[in-house]
Amino acid sequence: MKLAPGRYEDDVCTRTEELAAAGAVERVWRRDATFWGGDAARQRSVAARLGWLDVAALMRDRAGDLRRFAERVRADGFRDAVLLGMGGSSLAPEVIRRSFGQRPGWPALHVLDTTDPATIGSVTSQIDLARTLFFVSSKSGTTIEALSLFRYFYELVHAAKRDGAGENFVAVTDEGTPLQDLAHGHGFRHVFINPSDIGGRYSALSYFGLVPAAVMGVDVEKLLDGGIAAAEDAKSPDSAALRLGAALGELALRGRDKATFVVAPSIAAFGLWVEQLIAESTGKDGRGMLPVADEPLGTPRHYGDDRVFIELRTEGDSTGEEDAAIGALRVDGQPVITIELEDAYDLGREFFSWEFAVAVAGRVLDINPFDEPNVQESKDNTNRVLKAFAETGKLDIEGIDASDAPVALTAPDRPVTGALPQVVAELLAGLGEHDYFAVTAYIQQTVETDAAFREIRAAVRDARGVATTLGYGPRFLHSTGQLHKGGPPRGVFLQVTASDAVDMAIPGAAYTFGQLKRAQALGDFQALLQHGRPVLRVHLGRDVAGGLAALRYAVQAATR
Repeated sequence: MKLAPGRYEDDVCTRTEELAAAGAVERVWRRDATFWGGDAARQRSVAARLGWLDVAALMRDRAGDLRRFAERVRADGFRDAVLLGMGGSSLAPEVIRRSFGQRPGWPALHVLDTTDPATIGSVTSQIDLARTLFFVSSKSGTTIEALSLFRYFYELVHAAKRDGAGENFVAVTDEGTPLQDLAHGHGFRHVFINPSDIGGRYSALSYFGLVPAAVMGVDVEKLLDGGIAAAEDAKSPDSAALRLGAALGELALRGRDKATFVVAPSIAAFGLWVEQLIAESTGKDGRGMLPVADEPLGTPRHYGDDRVFIELRTEGDSTGEEDAAIGALRVDGQPVITIELEDAYDLGREFFSWEFAVAVAGRVLDINPFDEPNVQESKDNTNRVLKAFAETGKLDIEGIDASDAPVALTAPDRPVTGALPQVVAELLAGLGEHDYFAVTAYIQQTVETDAAFREIRAAVRDARGVATTLGYGPRFLHSTGQLHKGGPPRGVFLQVTASDAVDMAIPGAAYTFGQLKRAQALGDFQALLQHGRPVLRVHLGRDVAGGLAALRYAVQAATR
């Protein structure tokens, strides 16, 4: 790792020395909850979430069992595997899936961390249900998205296999959860019980990340060896992980709180995982770091003085253009941290190193890096919306789904009159120095939507000089959603929804997947309003492509 903190070098060195003098490394490894300060309640919370420190070594002892389980799955003729989970249950597997790709002779892994009907339907159409293994992953065993997806797929598999349907399902959960009981009641192939002292976002090297990895043919021993090596390195008083955490925390205190990731193409999905780790761990009590992933790389004139750039490189996977851009930022005085990886298996090392670093950064920021106090708000709001829907039959304002043109709303029941460019311009006018612009999209993620949002983000970043983020809902609710409500009040939000062309029922529920997704969007919208965050909702209507083009034009017009 190469640290180039620019004019903050003395501050970062001083912070690192202070942590070393305070016995930071020894106290972390001793699991001394007082290291993170706070009252007795905080310390109890911390003490209950430190199992990630040695989980790689624990799992290394069980790697043989995982390999044999995966080989039985392959021998039984399974061609695909689908993970049903959210946040900490899905993001590490998604990084592994994208980084390693399809392994010859092994099941193809699909990750479903959404309630979007089009996305669910797309995955369903790609698989042979009778020859697909489903992971139902949830630490709490009560995650509404995971359980709804289970009901949907279990009904389909049961229709194809009758009493043998349970053999197509695996649970990954904590001890004593409702999911564990459900798995036993439905005759699941296996139930993996994860150590309960590991929070979701710190669970990459536990069963939550490793079981899907093993089934898709990844060498989990090699992945874990990287994590174990990183853990051993982190026992040094001046380890790279400690220095990284000290730098991130100190730079955030100095106003450099937009951690902007520039990641090599072969491991680009790492940004999805580190987003949750940083945002949920640090975004609370009005403090925190904003992780910025997949933002188009600009020139020095496009950035303010609130960034720190983290470059993750792999051998032979960086471009001269990217190197030149990072070099220009470094020369301009922007803090830059460069981390070299050999290949995708080095992700095992990075998973642990970043967990350790973010835990240390939490100490610097004087917060509890292991809780997520604001995540429940959007869930509660979603439940209220669904309850109101059950009582009234109304989920949204009348006529919104009949529109062929985008409809803008500043409140759940308040459409805005006026041209869309004007409305968008009013939202963007609220962006001040050191603010950030967040797009939260409750639509199907496609190559086309990614491209449109990339242009929108670039236009806002270049015109306003602010950091920009993109999250697809409801995935981001289990990730950056914590920081949106609990972090610094610097976010300006553009929520994007659309009419679902197709929908599907959730067995045993009084609502469909489309209605659940809409309720989640409305619940999040209400939570942002409750926290006083500037937010505009743009409903694209039935013509999603046309509505997105109109929104892109409106943003570009508003930023000229």
